[in-house]
Amino acid sequence: MVKDISIVGSGLVGVVLAISLKKKGYTVTVYDKSEDIRNIDFRGRSINLALSDRGWRILKELGIEDEVRELGIPMSERAIHTEEGDIKYQPYSIKGNSIWAISRGGLNKELISIAEKEGVLFKFDTPIWDVNLKKGILYTAEKESDQWNEIKTDLIFGADGAYSRVRAKMQKQSRFEYQQSYLHLGYKELRIEAMPNGEHQLSKNAFHIWPRKDFMFIALANVDGSFTCTLFMPYEGEVSFNTVQTDEEIRKFFSVYFKDVDALIPNYLEQFKENPVNSLVTMKCFPWVSEDKIALIGDAAHAVVPFYGQGLNAGLEDVYVLNQIISQGENDSWLGILKKYQEERKPNGDAIAELSYRNFKEMSEDTADDMFLLRKKIEGKFAEVYPELWLPLYDRVTFSTESYVSALAEGDRQTHIMDQVMLMDNIEDKWDSDEVMNKIKSLL
Repeated sequence: MVKDISIVGSGLVGVVLAISLKKKGYTVTVYDKSEDIRNIDFRGRSINLALSDRGWRILKELGIEDEVRELGIPMSERAIHTEEGDIKYQPYSIKGNSIWAISRGGLNKELISIAEKEGVLFKFDTPIWDVNLKKGILYTAEKESDQWNEIKTDLIFGADGAYSRVRAKMQKQSRFEYQQSYLHLGYKELRIEAMPNGEHQLSKNAFHIWPRKDFMFIALANVDGSFTCTLFMPYEGEVSFNTVQTDEEIRKFFSVYFKDVDALIPNYLEQFKENPVNSLVTMKCFPWVSEDKIALIGDAAHAVVPFYGQGLNAGLEDVYVLNQIISQGENDSWLGILKKYQEERKPNGDAIAELSYRNFKEMSEDTADDMFLLRKKIEGKFAEVYPELWLPLYDRVTFSTESYVSALAEGDRQTHIMDQVMLMDNIEDKWDSDEVMNKIKSLL
């Protein structure tokens, strides 16, 4: 009988999983190679989080939703900053819903403190070097070359991210499928400080995007009045991290493409040089479980690029689904529980990877295109008139808990329909007419 559960990784998904399992009466210990994040300055290597319906669902179920909301800021729209210096606003949802901008480091620190109050035990500075998949034993030591100590446990969850040590051991098994791919883009973090009175320099309830086709700059508000910003750009090419390195190149780059950013970030040159370039990886694997001893969760099972803002939400949905399966099958074996979890979540992990990959084009290129904006207006109008017939893809993914698999399939169907609608003569002049609305109905 499982009583003692070990979780490798004290990131967001691992800690929420720990709280969930502790509330079900299990003894839960979390191991992490790093020191306690509450003692670390987290700047320079994080993309701020966008928490939406899927993530809130498990936080609400665990009774910690209100504590987390205090750390975040609701964003109801995109603010598109054009090269000419204009700002165009695009609502996120046809129903006025918001996603929440939350600092990754701030949220992680808060969740660890909540978990400790629940009775979860954390063992920081405890690297896991190897795993015995058959017996459920973790091996630790200060250095990999030292004599290893055994940690015996009933069940292990690998929540240790895209470069998971637990998964690395599983990969050595016969017939383990593994696929890893990197985008040609990297990212670099910058920061817009608060004004002297503590106010935000830009609208705090918007997700700010400077789309420049092959690269883009984004900014999400923090509760302290600052913004965490991310520059996504190719590693190599005409305009790339490779060609923007010297002081002169950096200054020219910002003055040409992001004229307003140098006013918002007076020390952008220092920040650009100081902060590292980080990579963007998509990772798929199968199986996610090994007997009734090991399971992968979150990025360890399905790392995705950040362009749908669903990486954390997908990981938290893993926890929610697992939580439901455990609750509904109290007499089930852990082998049965883990198999059900894998069967439900693996296809959805693949689907959100595809959706996330596609959304880079929309954010970096389409949001600045007038015909794309018209297309969104037509969709919004049709959904307003016929809410039972149409829910835009973004709303399906972000503001519903419909499966990612279903959202991807329905999104493809809607794209095919809208492609035909946009070919109609004089669509710019009659976009909200009965003729266009009836055309969509006929194609449905």
